[in-house]
Amino acid sequence: MSTAAAVPAEFAALFAPYTLRSVTIPNRVWMAPMCQYSAEPDGPAAGAPGEWHFAHYAARAVGGAGLIIQEATAISPEGRISPYDLGIWNDAQVEALRPIVAFVKAQGAVAGIQIAHAGRKASTESPWKGGRVIDPQAPHGWLPSAPSAVPFREGDPVPHELTVDEIHGIVAEFAAAAGRAREAGYQVVEIHGAHGYLIGEFLSPHSNRRTDAYGGSFENRARFALEVVDAVRTVWPEELPLFFRISATDWLEEAGWTADETVRLAGLLEEHGVDLLDVSTGGLAPHAEIPVGPGFQVPFAARVKAETGLPVAAVGLITEPEQAEKILANGEADAILLGRELLRDPYWARRAAAELGAAASVPGQYARAW
Repeated sequence: MSTAAAVPAEFAALFAPYTLRSVTIPNRVWMAPMCQYSAEPDGPAAGAPGEWHFAHYAARAVGGAGLIIQEATAISPEGRISPYDLGIWNDAQVEALRPIVAFVKAQGAVAGIQIAHAGRKASTESPWKGGRVIDPQAPHGWLPSAPSAVPFREGDPVPHELTVDEIHGIVAEFAAAAGRAREAGYQVVEIHGAHGYLIGEFLSPHSNRRTDAYGGSFENRARFALEVVDAVRTVWPEELPLFFRISATDWLEEAGWTADETVRLAGLLEEHGVDLLDVSTGGLAPHAEIPVGPGFQVPFAARVKAETGLPVAAVGLITEPEQAEKILANGEADAILLGRELLRDPYWARRAAAELGAAASVPGQYARAW
């Protein structure tokens, strides 16, 4: 625990409300989407949340996070990272998600969801089972799709190269997923364009070898991302914010997606209706050398904010309240997304408020402890 002196409540940026469109998020401590790999893989309950998901998200809402962004939730069965991913491709899943959304909101937090397609990184086992690729012919396996017939790792099945008609179909699936998210009651939708999944695969020349309108130039590689944003914005209410998660760099010395391209894309995303960029890095290539360390991704968020004015959230080994507070106070980001730290400590936000001397509401049931 940090031993820094308490910061008067009025100066604690971490606990200042933040408004995007009509939604006011009570603080800047936000939960990053993190897959739980805990849904049923098939049958009528496939892709629907269960008791684990309710307990997981409820704990972080009770713990004081201002925004809970649900894990990468697949827009189609083929878009899942693993057979155990959550999905939002049918109405039964919407009904199963409603209680989680309602509980999160009842705690005063904002309920968000990340919608995603895994692309060539689909059809894998859960991490604690080794994360290996499942043979397309094996139970619960399928052949992944991608911009180009280039596997993620050597020895992986060669993915199916999407046709233009299939690309258009996936754009429509993103829109349908956003519509279902609204029906379930979510207040924020985040489009997953990071970590080497389908949208990021289109963005990067390392994975996108196409020679048609979706490959080659920056404009062509960005086309799919912008089409998805446009389609989602046609169904996502004007009064609700739309986020986009980006890997700001592939961390590759050879041809890959770069920070310069991220800044360029950020301006276009804002023009197309994105309200905040969730800035991460990496995930596209297993051989990338990533200089992991405390706050190692923050400079990329800071650059987007400084050069475009688009609001940003920072993520990546942000673990201490004083560290998070400085990032906000220095103007490097507008909010902090916590991932693994919230897995370790669901009550991180309440601990941070106590350390920083900030005012933070506590459920009556727990008030005696704070």
